Amino acid sequence: MSENQLARLDRAHASIRQRAGAPCEIAIMLGSGLGQLADAVTDATIIPYAEIDGFPVSTAPGHKGQLVLGELYGRRVVMMQGRLHLYEGWAPRDIALAVYLLKRLGSGTLVVTNAAGGLNADYQPGDVMLIEDHLNFTGVSPLVGPNDDAIGLRFPDLSRAYDPDLLKLAKLASQRASIPVRQGIYAGVLGPALETSAERRFFRASGGDAVGMSTVTEVVAAAHAALPVIGISAITNAATGGPDQQPDTIEDVFAHAAICGRKIEAILRELLPALPASKN
Repeated sequence: MSENQLARLDRAHASIRQRAGAPCEIAIMLGSGLGQLADAVTDATIIPYAEIDGFPVSTAPGHKGQLVLGELYGRRVVMMQGRLHLYEGWAPRDIALAVYLLKRLGSGTLVVTNAAGGLNADYQPGDVMLIEDHLNFTGVSPLVGPNDDAIGLRFPDLSRAYDPDLLKLAKLASQRASIPVRQGIYAGVLGPALETSAERRFFRASGGDAVGMSTVTEVVAAAHAALPVIGISAITNAATGGPDQQPDTIEDVFAHAAICGRKIEAILRELLPALPASKN
């Protein structure tokens, strides 16, 4: 029988507890092409995922695969510089472990970022979207299997998976930073192949404004662990699936992610000081 999730969490945390230092207030998960945001962290302690006992190691391009702990805009943060994806072959419970560890390190808020294609024809590459809600098209959940009540409820509520009050704070922060933002629904898919044009039209018809290969698994785990979430998408390519749909390249995705990264950094500079203190 495989090791239960609580035992895995205890083991991972014990392996870095001394190096992690003071409890963190805010966790930030960096998506594809957004890893440069970690450069703003001061007095940083860096812990590669490979040095965390039993922790998965990210293999996706542009994901360094390390925790960065330190100070950012006056708050104690822990960043995942590089996330884990289902398409890398990790099980949903492996991805959830990362979220549970972020909370165990003291985080009271999770800011999750991602690179996404714009399903909404009004969106342009380089736009930033605040996530209101998501559609899980991955076909899996990190909560399948035995539940450990020490981590969270068997049937967690997802009706407010992206905390509405924190969403308001993020919108106000974007206004103070003079960064226009979109606000919409993120459709999460398995990947790694980019979507067909028909799939993109279907996701749009289903209510999605942006599509990507991450985030939903982590947000379900965060809801399970009662960890409030702010979601921010970097719109890196047009993904309407219409007659003018152009092929996508990873080079264009990273180029637009870098543009969005500068905008997201400006928003976080205003947002982090306004976030509530951690209760963990």
